[in-house]
Amino acid sequence: MQHEAEGGRVSRRKRRCKALVVSGVAALVLSVVLAVLLVATVGGPSPGKDLKDTVVSRCRTFLEMNEPETSKKLCEDAWAAFARAFVGRDPCEVPVEAYDPLIYTIEQKSRCGRTLFWSKTKVLAHQFTQEKKCMVTVEDTLLGFIMDGLTWCGRNGSNGVFTTGCPGWTQCQLNPVRSFWGRVSAAFAASSCGNAAVMLNGSLATPFDPTSVFASVEVKNFNSTIMTGLTVLLVARKNDSASCGNSSLQNLQQALDPMLKYQCKVVQHFDITARETERGVRPGGSGATCSV
Repeated sequence: MQHEAEGGRVSRRKRRCKALVVSGVAALVLSVVLAVLLVATVGGPSPGKDLKDTVVSRCRTFLEMNEPETSKKLCEDAWAAFARAFVGRDPCEVPVEAYDPLIYTIEQKSRCGRTLFWSKTKVLAHQFTQEKKCMVTVEDTLLGFIMDGLTWCGRNGSNGVFTTGCPGWTQCQLNPVRSFWGRVSAAFAASSCGNAAVMLNGSLATPFDPTSVFASVEVKNFNSTIMTGLTVLLVARKNDSASCGNSSLQNLQQALDPMLKYQCKVVQHFDITARETERGVRPGGSGATCSV
């Protein structure tokens, strides 16, 4: 009888221990669920906040390295003007003009004799400007530096800023990223003065692609009252038969104002691939007028 009583007590202790373990696990699961919900609804970082932090941080970095006398408040103003362009809009219905207030917020400084445009040669163009510190691409300007490589969009009826699920470059014509680069590139071209240069991919059958940003936006915004000429740097691999007589380059000449002096140089021995990106961080250098 004593043995049976002791066995009963042991059995009850086991049941109590098991109950305590189960209730402990349930409490732990509940606390984890509540923590996740709290982060998601109250304290968690949002894509919009992350993008704003990146934009403002890049802006301040650029100003510190290039324009230390400029107030950092400009970065907050730039974010506000930038966000107004696309927040609450259909991501396929953001016109180029939506970025006008942003362009007016950030003055586009003239860079006489220092402007380098590019098409299908982004990597090479930036390698070139690293060596020739006085040359500047659109990505070396404040707005280009800030937004290079980023993706963003809004949603109809939403105050949110999104960095995923946004339309790609070719998915729709008036997507936020494409419209931004169209507007910034137009301003960059319009402010170009003196002799400018463009780096084109001589490994392609059509170096001057009529659908490129350079052809469809930048060339159309050249201002011949302040710009004096354009030098084409036709880069190609050593064994490529790149030629300044390419028919697409003749189209480029015809598209230019007759007042602009046109030159073309074949530059070989570059490590170039035919699959260069079309748009997209490096601060620009300073210096006097460059020769290319």
